[in-house]
Amino acid sequence: MTNEMNPSPADFASMFESSAAASAMQEGQVIPATVLRIDNDAVVVDIGLKTEGRIPTKEFMLEDKQPAPGDLIDVYLDRIENALGEAVLSRDKARREERWIKLEKSFSKGEPVKGAISGRVKGGFTVDLGGVNAFLPGSQVDIRPVRDVGPLMGEVQPFAVLKLDRVRGNIVVSRRAILEESRAEQRAEIVSDMAEGDVRKGIVKNITDYGAFVDLGGIDGLLHVTDMSYKRINHPSQVVEVGQEVEVQIIKINPETQRISLGMKQLGTDPWDNISSRYPVSARLKGTVTNITDYGAFVELEDGVEGLIHVSEMSWTKKNVHPGKILSTSQEVDVEVLDVDSEKRRISLGLKQTMDNPWSAFLAENPVGTEIEGEVRGITEFGLFVGLGPDLDGMVHINDIAWDKSGDQAIEAFTKGDRVKAKVLDVDVDKERISLGIKQLSGDPIESAVSSSGESAGGGGGGLKRGATVTCTVTEITSGGIEVEFGTPAVKSFIRRSDLSRDRADQRPERFAVGDKVDAKIITVDRATRRVSLSIKALEIAEEAEAVAQYGSADAGASLGDILGAALASSKGKPKAAADTDSLDDRGRLDAPQGEADDLKTLKGLGPAFEKKLNEAGVFHFWQIAALSDEQIADLEEELAIQGRFERDGWKDQADSLA
Repeated sequence: MTNEMNPSPADFASMFESSAAASAMQEGQVIPATVLRIDNDAVVVDIGLKTEGRIPTKEFMLEDKQPAPGDLIDVYLDRIENALGEAVLSRDKARREERWIKLEKSFSKGEPVKGAISGRVKGGFTVDLGGVNAFLPGSQVDIRPVRDVGPLMGEVQPFAVLKLDRVRGNIVVSRRAILEESRAEQRAEIVSDMAEGDVRKGIVKNITDYGAFVDLGGIDGLLHVTDMSYKRINHPSQVVEVGQEVEVQIIKINPETQRISLGMKQLGTDPWDNISSRYPVSARLKGTVTNITDYGAFVELEDGVEGLIHVSEMSWTKKNVHPGKILSTSQEVDVEVLDVDSEKRRISLGLKQTMDNPWSAFLAENPVGTEIEGEVRGITEFGLFVGLGPDLDGMVHINDIAWDKSGDQAIEAFTKGDRVKAKVLDVDVDKERISLGIKQLSGDPIESAVSSSGESAGGGGGGLKRGATVTCTVTEITSGGIEVEFGTPAVKSFIRRSDLSRDRADQRPERFAVGDKVDAKIITVDRATRRVSLSIKALEIAEEAEAVAQYGSADAGASLGDILGAALASSKGKPKAAADTDSLDDRGRLDAPQGEADDLKTLKGLGPAFEKKLNEAGVFHFWQIAALSDEQIADLEEELAIQGRFERDGWKDQADSLA
């Protein structure tokens, strides 16, 4: 500039360019600057403005090369002019801006960045990335938890950028990701040299409850507890310890996860080979109890071979007892082989099979029919349980307690602790059941009953028989009939109102009194339900039929009118054949008519069609109809599909009158 007071046109042009350059500058940008000189505490630079800029020398301490006059450097423009008319510049902020730009490029490309752990904060650490601070979470320091981070502090090392937000100044980095990537490359290289079945040596690095991790030279493999030995192992520490060198076989390699499964027992001989020939079914052996569970006990037969005694195979009599109350760990026991499954590596053993079966022993000492005595141990709704020894019970079913009482009534006579006598009815060894009977100690009243009148109820002392006459004692009067008992031992029965008399007028239960003796005829004997049906009316009809047969002929010296009176008149004076009710079957039927068949047409409303049907069903005489019980008539009506006809048309009443 030739004259400062009188500038030339060229000076004006230069000043205009400088002014334009200054106006183009904006605060908050990184701009180039030329080093003019270096003072004691500052580096003086020219950024093309009216004044010089000063930058503290301490901001250049981290520079690899210290600035010299004439060097071109990047600086950060905080303000174009301060109160002193100087530009406010910063080398640190310039470097930070440069670093942010580089970090953004690295983050977008997925490249690692270098930094050093500089301090500890809540939840992790701070990392200096060359002027930019980043956050390193505690979980991202290493692959495994690190107790002491001291050796890592200040050490420059690579980090992976997980998150970057320049606006908020937030950066999250990870050292673990770098280690995993490096480790994955190493593992892939090591695994490529391995094959399943290879035998390698390694060092035990860590032991857990489920196995041990073995270092195979840069890669770890898992030696599971089940692959350490063929015998039962409660914890891996029983076989290996940390730092021990072991020889293992590679069982499996997962190419995706690069996980390696190892085994030690595979290097030895499998004790399960030819197991069926060494332990045949039914063989009796000795073993040691190694483990007890809720469902049974494991017994070691040899090293690596165990069998299970299921809880159901431990005792003949103790069914709901925990195995620990029968056996104990380390106890030596005798067992029997029940089943061998070599594929599933299972052996089923039995303990009770080495002992005598108490049900077989009981049957040998007490065959069916033997009388025994025991204590009532339990009472249920279906019977009594009687103790037959320390471990055996027999059951008296509710229907085998008494002959003359219902089960519910009979069981009320017993209480727990009573001593009772019973008879052995059946012993089922397979189902482990003993059936007892109390009522079987005495004879069946139906089979042995004898009428008190002295006449055998069975026609010869062989038990009750249909058609026999018995003398009964009235025990109770009801509106529907009377309850009676007869014979020795006593047999109870019920005579319905309709069977109390041939005449309707006498079919009144109140005409009897408790204690009265009456004769009745046995109509049916149902041994299955133990019911005996009696009828006074049937006895009267049978007696009158017998009288007709005996005195009704001319040679008898008496007329039928003298004998039967109104009965002969109602039957129009026709002679009748004798009514042999003993020839009737259980249903009151005949195979053929007795003598000259009665004309069933005498019954009003019974035409030829119904007469034919009745004949085909075994009914030929009106005295048969008179002798039929209500149940037998109901069965006959159902059989002929004429329900209600006998009552509706009065055939039963007509037959009674004719009879």
